[in-house]
Amino acid sequence: MATYGSFPGSRPRRLRTTPVMRRMVAETRLHPADFILPAFVREGVSEPVPIGAMPGVVQHTRDSLKKAAAEAVEAGVSGIMLFGVPEESKKDALGTVGTDPDGILQVALRDVRAEVGDELLVMSDLCLDEFTDHGHCGVLDAQGRVDNDATLERYAEMAQVQADAGAHVVGPSGMMDGQIGVVRDALDQIGREDVAVLAYTVKYSSAFFGPFREAVGSSLKGDRKTYQQDPANARESMRELALDLEEGADMVMVKPAGPYLDILARVADAVDVPVAAYQISGEYSMVEAAAEKGWIDRERAILETLTGIKRAGAQNILTYWATEVARILR
Repeated sequence: MATYGSFPGSRPRRLRTTPVMRRMVAETRLHPADFILPAFVREGVSEPVPIGAMPGVVQHTRDSLKKAAAEAVEAGVSGIMLFGVPEESKKDALGTVGTDPDGILQVALRDVRAEVGDELLVMSDLCLDEFTDHGHCGVLDAQGRVDNDATLERYAEMAQVQADAGAHVVGPSGMMDGQIGVVRDALDQIGREDVAVLAYTVKYSSAFFGPFREAVGSSLKGDRKTYQQDPANARESMRELALDLEEGADMVMVKPAGPYLDILARVADAVDVPVAAYQISGEYSMVEAAAEKGWIDRERAILETLTGIKRAGAQNILTYWATEVARILR
């Protein structure tokens, strides 16, 4: 006869027995409104250009970008973050095309706003790296170093032209000291208190940015270690967070997402503003490459990575799978 006291009294497996049971007790749920779609628009192309290192992602034409924005709205996605890819001949040391009202990013912002109005949050990457001939996120000094304060002057101008072009949200991503305060002041000076600032508060100098270089046609030589954060550091992120909040950030972000879930959790625990995380190109490409090899279940892996990011504390997630996953969830 069995000795019943030797069996466990508590059995967590009871709450895993069926799909309905697992769904009912799930602590973390993904929703289409969680997602923001990063999108690239390239000047001077008549057809979307596939990005070799990011299977399924393209550099859009103006028309295909409008279509992608409309599809995101239909799927229930909350936002679209735009990156401009100018013609190579238009790049210069100051990234002038980035502040030209007729530059590709500003044109794309107007296109998308005309297409979707206020049904989708139209966001703009506020950085110089796509537009400079040296590929850095700022202006260089005579020694070839990124000049923080000279760059802030360029960011102020960028914020104003992007707001004028229709951005609901600007995302200063260059990791310059003081960038949030300067951008906020620049927007307020032209009466655009309504434009929100999504601070790239925690942005690490990551190997996972690799495929993004192709996506934006980067001219970078060298690295960005003097302004992006050292992957070894965590406390530094909290200092960056405090500064961005003091300077007026409406939302804050951690980038990359997957390798820095511990940082994301710390940030989410510390603030009362919305927290976003950017699942970057390398994170995307690894899953796509492994799935192409048949090594993982693609859809399950995508949903698992996104659930982990949300579980760690992200309210919103920038992901190249935004529209696809929103459709799956609906």
